[in-house]
Amino acid sequence: MDGKLTILLCEDDENLGMLLREYLQAKGYFAELCPDGEAGYKAFLKTKFDLCVLDVMMPKKDGFTLAQEIRAANAEIPIIFLTAKTLKEDILEGFKIGADDYITKPFSMEELTFRIEAILRRVRGKKNKESNMYKIGRFVFDTQKQILSIDGKQTKLTTKESELLGLLCAHANEILQRDFALKTIWIDDNYFNARSMDVYITKLRKHLKADDSIEIINIHGKGYKLITPEVEG
Repeated sequence: MDGKLTILLCEDDENLGMLLREYLQAKGYFAELCPDGEAGYKAFLKTKFDLCVLDVMMPKKDGFTLAQEIRAANAEIPIIFLTAKTLKEDILEGFKIGADDYITKPFSMEELTFRIEAILRRVRGKKNKESNMYKIGRFVFDTQKQILSIDGKQTKLTTKESELLGLLCAHANEILQRDFALKTIWIDDNYFNARSMDVYITKLRKHLKADDSIEIINIHGKGYKLITPEVEG
């Protein structure tokens, strides 16, 4: 694909799908268009994609189901959902699955490419960083490999989980300002991104529960604090 960044585009609206594919390719991406979730998963297994753009309401297999299958195979690949739904429950469901962003229809092509570029910049920047290890109580956290280890047990974190835990470690025993975390990781501090961050905080608490000396607490109106007797970076 001539070194181009590759995007898996799943959209059952034929006209919109073709328009999106042509626009993305005009912007220098390689975009493979699939009309349903089953075709999308088959394409995902055959090609190494850099990012997925998935419509939620698709025949044969919906976007949420497809995203879960993709996440099971690759925890790190960024996923953006496209949907006509604006219900908070649907948006939160997408973030629970591990979405990096969520765009409701109608949207502008410029908005989509802006969000794609923002996510890819963050991913590239992360890959370019030198290896960084944190010792958090009894845990060891490898930010580059996104692996959290304790007593020989390893947990592979998603990109969002790893980025958020990295920020908490960098501000251990201090307040991690909510707005700062949202703008650093989610780019925008809007309501839905804020709720998404709450979901990821809950996930991190579950990952860290094996060490009773570690706690992530809410600081009302300000943000979060990672309480730990030891953090070494």
